[in-house]
Amino acid sequence: MFFCIVLALLLTLIHQNAMASSSKGGLSAVNEAAMKLVQFCIEPKVGLDEQAVATLVEYVLDSKQNKEHALPKSLESTGAYYEFDTKSTFHQFIEYFYTARIPSAITRPSSLRSSMWTAPSVNTQKLPNSWQASLPAGVPFIIHGVERAANTPDLNTGVYHEYDMKRTLILLNHKGHQAVFSISKQVGTSNVGKKGFILGNDSDWNYYYTDEPGSTITGLGWAKSYIYDYFSVNIFVESSNSPVVVRTGIFQWLRAGWSGINFVKTSHILAGMKRFARDCKMIMESSRLPTLSQNISVHQMLSNMTTSDLIKEYDALRQAQRNLAIQTGKISKSKKDEKVSFTNTPKEQMIEELMLENLKVTLGKPTLLGKQSSLMSPAIH
Repeated sequence: MFFCIVLALLLTLIHQNAMASSSKGGLSAVNEAAMKLVQFCIEPKVGLDEQAVATLVEYVLDSKQNKEHALPKSLESTGAYYEFDTKSTFHQFIEYFYTARIPSAITRPSSLRSSMWTAPSVNTQKLPNSWQASLPAGVPFIIHGVERAANTPDLNTGVYHEYDMKRTLILLNHKGHQAVFSISKQVGTSNVGKKGFILGNDSDWNYYYTDEPGSTITGLGWAKSYIYDYFSVNIFVESSNSPVVVRTGIFQWLRAGWSGINFVKTSHILAGMKRFARDCKMIMESSRLPTLSQNISVHQMLSNMTTSDLIKEYDALRQAQRNLAIQTGKISKSKKDEKVSFTNTPKEQMIEELMLENLKVTLGKPTLLGKQSSLMSPAIH
């Protein structure tokens, strides 16, 4: 009897160790696949690894108990994985997220202040105005580009940065499931981090940006921080369970801090990804989500404005943000009448931030712009 119990225990331990080893080996293959796609983003000449693509799509679609976990360090950067589902058709999701006429900040308002796909060169391409479905036996549709991005104030430090990234988008069909890969790899080091403030609830998407380097954390205002490296592989795929659910799996690595030291923890990355997921679901699952044509109309209206009229609208928004920052005690009252020049502010950035205010109104959120703004016209909604 005793021998049987011991044998049963030994068999259980062997099985558990084998399962743990298999799981570890499986995750190792998944991480390796993600890094192969990052390398493809860095240097397209290496070619697309179709096995890596299949490994990642199947991992995202597989049911799993833990939908968030740490990733092994890579290129000296801290990593994390996060997964969530959004109720949306695949086509609608991708049209909102990755077309030229709907700026990125519209679907990532608490993550991105602005995002500009730079002019195409010999090795880069434009974002499409629309996406076509990828046929089951079709060749993947691939776009390579370069993006200039500015993020919103960090939840912990209040710091925001601007940085350049190589970008690769891949539309494909994997065993009957439409999927898009969005791959990013930072180029060089970001600019020095500057102080920014979240005004009220982060989900209201109101922020104030200063030009002062440093952090808003007491005692760390002096810290000149940088994003030293950032790379990610985002997979958006039609869920196996429903044709109107898009599953998102994010592999992300980050190295940031000051004096060359990486202060990023896995929890920081997960907090940022959950921030993104919250907004994604809030927007895409809203019963008040504007149609693509409505968003495109707003973009065209702003793009056709004279420079002086656009700056007038943008100045009103920035002044409203400044007033709210003063009211909430984030900045001094002496800043109220501070003169700001928008000479070096890209037109695309002004359009992006103003489009977000219009989206707030459409979704039933309060906007900082007054009723006199042309963006508040019923015709636009």
